[in-house]
Amino acid sequence: MKINVTKSFVPPAVEYMEYVSKILESGCLTNQGPYVVELEQRLKDTLGTPYLKLVTNGTIALQLAIRALDILDGEIITTPFSYVATVSSILWERCTPVFVDIESNTFCIDPAKIEAAITPKTKAIMPVHVYGYPCDVVAIERIAQKHGLPVLYDAAQAFASNYLGKSLLSFGTISTCSFHATKLFHTIEGGCVISHDKQTYEKISLMLRFGHNNDDHIQLGINGKNSELHAAMGLCNLKYVPEIISKRKAVSAAYDRYLKGKVQRPELPAQLEYNYAYYPILLEDEAALLLVREKLNAQQIYPRRYFFPSLNLLPYLSKKQACPVSENIASRVLSLPLYPDLSMGNVELNSSLVKEAIG
Repeated sequence: MKINVTKSFVPPAVEYMEYVSKILESGCLTNQGPYVVELEQRLKDTLGTPYLKLVTNGTIALQLAIRALDILDGEIITTPFSYVATVSSILWERCTPVFVDIESNTFCIDPAKIEAAITPKTKAIMPVHVYGYPCDVVAIERIAQKHGLPVLYDAAQAFASNYLGKSLLSFGTISTCSFHATKLFHTIEGGCVISHDKQTYEKISLMLRFGHNNDDHIQLGINGKNSELHAAMGLCNLKYVPEIISKRKAVSAAYDRYLKGKVQRPELPAQLEYNYAYYPILLEDEAALLLVREKLNAQQIYPRRYFFPSLNLLPYLSKKQACPVSENIASRVLSLPLYPDLSMGNVELNSSLVKEAIG
């Protein structure tokens, strides 16, 4: 049996098809339909964030956030350890990513190194809550306020992670999230943008529908809308999130038991209610990682190198910046299969193969 790094949660077909039947009967497929509106409100209630807009995907969410902050050029400080979409969104908006290295224990951006990267061209700070672990939000906010900079959190992996008593998506000037099918909560494709004031919220609402209200064309926009069919999947899935996290937690705990003392793991900060989005392990070096991957692949088990390469090394960047901590970790971190219905027998098998490979 093939075991991938993740497996999309699918609700009972009858539940989803009930929504689909109503959507087809109504003829309303998109353009801020009733299920999109309902899902937005349910997410606002769940996350405690009153200014949330559902969008097409997590990358568009980042691009809309950059535009909503009126960043049309200049530098955006970010992390080199993330999925490529973090940097793609900056480059796509004709801005320049400035990489700040990461902490070796959390794999998130190192706030102690941010101020040295700030220049007169700096327009924003874009940290990432890697694997759903929180950045040092207190330190980053202090630096941002000191220099008058907005903080745009890429929280693509942080849905249902709570920190300091509230949703991790509630920090920063703007936060974005991904609802891609690989995430623990998904709408098949989708994402959201969370702001903290009505003016920014209304600006994002306008931009994601081409920048016009009926015949009144107000500003430059883009098609960032999501459909009723996607929203219906979100409405089906949302009620299962506590169960999904509980099962992912059990799988993670089993990995912890089997791999204790054999591999390194990033640290979970205090006061974090974790979502168990990923199970990354840190091997001794890249050779060990490749050996582990080969051993698992031979049994049709497919972990992923989340995240590789270190983004400061992308070949299409015009300027190269050294980030030794990120480069080192990216070369030897591997995410093991993790999803709710992964059997304990498979967790034990995966773990035993890892241990065999590393001796």
